[in-house]
Amino acid sequence: MRRCACKEPGRRLRIPVAVTTAVSLAMALCGCSQPLLVFRGEAAAAPVVEEPTVTGSIEKRPVSFGNDLAEEDWRRARAALSVALDPQGNGRPVKWDNPESGLHGTVNPTGLPYVADDLICRNFLASVIAPGRSRFVRGTGCKPSGGQWTLKRIRSAGSERS
Repeated sequence: MRRCACKEPGRRLRIPVAVTTAVSLAMALCGCSQPLLVFRGEAAAAPVVEEPTVTGSIEKRPVSFGNDLAEEDWRRARAALSVALDPQGNGRPVKWDNPESGLHGTVNPTGLPYVADDLICRNFLASVIAPGRSRFVRGTGCKPSGGQWTLKRIRSAGSERS
């Protein structure tokens, strides 16, 4: 009767170096991945005066974006918001401009998308730049899966420059 070499006293099981290297490499690489969505609760924030919730495909222009935005300005800014908030997007700023009015700006997602109350949400910082002045707007866009974006907690971020 032949005994297994690994059960004999004084004999050690030999594992090839290539196998241990491959296992170590696989374990190291597994720690480098990032999730697409980050699940977290609402962070405690400073009290904010909330505007009425805007529903639909970001139809109504929030007051925080400024009274000087004409309908065409808001249409272009709204399109940039939709692209910037997209959870499948690359997270880079999206520019908009209206050569006719001279207004332009950028919408910058300020974090990864996250799920809150069964909605996909993403925070953003937007700029509105007009000749001689600029302002920043901070907020959150949320939508149900396959639904329309709703803007929440929209507020001016910083002072206007003249």
